[in-house]
Amino acid sequence: MQIGEIASLFRYPVKSMLGEEVTASIVNERGLAGDRVKAVLDVATGKIASAKNPRLWRGLLTLRGGAAPGDAELSELLGREVRLVDTPPEGAELERSVPDEVLDRGVDAEVPFTVGGLGGAAPEGTFFDFAPVHLITTSALARIGELGPRGVVEAARYRPNLVITTPEPGFPENAWVGAELAVGDELVLGVIAPTPRCAVPTLAHGELGRDTDALRTPARHNRVDVLGTGPQPCAGVYARVLRPGTIAQGDPVRLAR
Repeated sequence: MQIGEIASLFRYPVKSMLGEEVTASIVNERGLAGDRVKAVLDVATGKIASAKNPRLWRGLLTLRGGAAPGDAELSELLGREVRLVDTPPEGAELERSVPDEVLDRGVDAEVPFTVGGLGGAAPEGTFFDFAPVHLITTSALARIGELGPRGVVEAARYRPNLVITTPEPGFPENAWVGAELAVGDELVLGVIAPTPRCAVPTLAHGELGRDTDALRTPARHNRVDVLGTGPQPCAGVYARVLRPGTIAQGDPVRLAR
């Protein structure tokens, strides 16, 4: 049963930097070709830099991963000694600021954070926070926009790999958890979990200004249980690759099982 089609495809060559839109891509167990192939390492702590801790790392969202500067320029921009790496150090971790605290106290405040590992549902040696593919629907984006004061929200804020055009209103991807999706002629994805949102959607992304409602709206209207951890503000879903394939804009997305 067809449930939508691919509206847009994105990859993010460097973790937490701006992405780039592509018209087609090979997708294997490591996600879209060229996605999250590098990350920024904080030399002092050994942690992977992530805009999930906006006080330290929101500057990454001013840069395009496809044209990332060298280590010296990055260190000067970010105010800390960093280097680009293409392999995570053993036991690599990142910090995730408590989203509500960032909303309440602002991006410059020192707020509580949690520390977690990389890629619980991704192959070893990758820089994904959890799973290698992230999907969001046009329905969810439209609903978040409708419920917010600006009347619109940009897909780029949620850093999806696939934006899927869907006809029904609301958040249809919530119902895909546990299902298999056939995308195009070859690719099959297994949807694992709703995507819990951190502070990143609220931050400035290149020319896009700050928008706290990109998180506040899902927090008010789409709290979903995530893998038994309780209701969290969500937008989109995570997926793993069950069968690799090549996909392109306009490809149909079907509910396979």
